[in-house]
Amino acid sequence: MADDVTFLLNPAAGRGRAAARARAAVEALRAAGTAVRTVVGHDARDALRRAREAVAGGTRAVIAAGGDGMVSLALQATAATSTPLGIVPLGTGNDFARACGLPVRDPAAAGRAVAAAIAADRWRPVDLGRVGEVWFGSVLASGFDARVNDRGNRMRRPRGRLRYDVALVAELAGLRPLPYRMRVDGGPWEEFRATLVAVGNGPAYGGGMRICPDARLDDGLLDITVVGPCTRRTLVGVFPRVYRGTHTAHPAVTVRRAREVALDVPDAHGYADGEPIGPLPVSAVCVPGALRLLVPQP
Repeated sequence: MADDVTFLLNPAAGRGRAAARARAAVEALRAAGTAVRTVVGHDARDALRRAREAVAGGTRAVIAAGGDGMVSLALQATAATSTPLGIVPLGTGNDFARACGLPVRDPAAAGRAVAAAIAADRWRPVDLGRVGEVWFGSVLASGFDARVNDRGNRMRRPRGRLRYDVALVAELAGLRPLPYRMRVDGGPWEEFRATLVAVGNGPAYGGGMRICPDARLDDGLLDITVVGPCTRRTLVGVFPRVYRGTHTAHPAVTVRRAREVALDVPDAHGYADGEPIGPLPVSAVCVPGALRLLVPQP
């Protein structure tokens, strides 16, 4: 297995077209002389088990082929190990891949880039966030955005990014400021009311919403975006600006940076990279260089 790379595929990604699109990436890898072992789990738990077994068995690299959900799963297997991660973006959002500057619309190009990086042993250290035992590459959501995420995950239609736009509109009926408690870098607890607090290792979630637009993957810090109490009208007016990352200029929005942040909200749940992490309170910490990311030729 040490000579193989593990190609971790989510066939449901990209609106169910991932399996067909992944062939171009696999062919590009094999054309470059890379031995590929494809892994498709019966479900997320099984896929994670297989990925961890591959890492423990000495696989040369893990390649996550899918969207942000598959990348999140692969992070759980490769973070804090010497096994590098390559990404072939096949989802509708691909927020982490975009933040890393990887090709997102061409599986064959992504496959060739990963193959070249493997051959040259070319990777760069990337920071990750961690909540307990869970790793995340992009954003931790904890308020109104987490509720939108939860609703969007339960919706079957529409597909793609539009699903979360529809979920946001549906959640507006219950919009209310939440009583947050937050502690930054071990300092005193701060109490305030806010619509949401997003903690970004990377800049975006939800398929391009740049909630933490200046977050970097190599600065050893988390960006904390706080959206204070606001009306439905204000939120709807500011929302389009999130895709451009210009919402931070609004007076209701503040941004801070920290190595660690603890959040507590009654009866609220957190989502990291779009995946549920359970009820608050949670504590998120930035782990510098936790991931070896295979990168294209500069």
